[in-house]
Amino acid sequence: MDEKEKRLLSEKALDFGIDLSQRHLDLFGAYMDELLEWNRRINLTGLSERKRIIIELFLDSLIPTPFIPEKGRMLDVGSGAGFPGIVIKVCRPHLKTCLMEANSRKTSFLKQVVRLLKLSDVDVVNGRIESDKDKLHPDGYHFITARALAGPDRIITWCSPFLCSGGLLITFLGSGAVDELEKCGIALETNFLVVDRLIPYSLPGMRSGRTLALLRKVTSQPGPAT
Repeated sequence: MDEKEKRLLSEKALDFGIDLSQRHLDLFGAYMDELLEWNRRINLTGLSERKRIIIELFLDSLIPTPFIPEKGRMLDVGSGAGFPGIVIKVCRPHLKTCLMEANSRKTSFLKQVVRLLKLSDVDVVNGRIESDKDKLHPDGYHFITARALAGPDRIITWCSPFLCSGGLLITFLGSGAVDELEKCGIALETNFLVVDRLIPYSLPGMRSGRTLALLRKVTSQPGPAT
């Protein structure tokens, strides 16, 4: 990521009220360079155009950061190439972060980026949330993120058991988020989740709108169900 590209990311992030420091931009630059290098060998992302990577991966992954405080435990499910988990971790360095990914080659990439960026308190887990609960923190997580993982009903069912009481499940939906979540009424109720906030937004250069959905766990149950 050259200086012009860093400036683009900084300006577009500021449009969403996100003020990136030079440290953030330098880390994102190193991250993007590593992503492009690895992407020559393994399919980390279907995107190849640099501007699209900056907007559709980095900028999009920044959208939740204003709603995530500095401390707590965060789980990024289906982390893939680290979006949004690593991007959020760069902006919230004190978060204890777990990146969960089923693909072993992508897991290797995640570990390399964590080393390259010298990120602390990051666990990279090779597994699936629906079948590898023994690999996750026994006390659950204050924030769980899921981007391009599955439909909202499955995300709710898979993730809710690992969410602390009062915690947020943060997922990325399309412009029809209200209708999608209405169809998930039973899943929300049985998993003790309520819609805390829906934030509609649009990425520069993209016609279709997006929605960040914040779902809050309201049960008094502390952490994962047994």
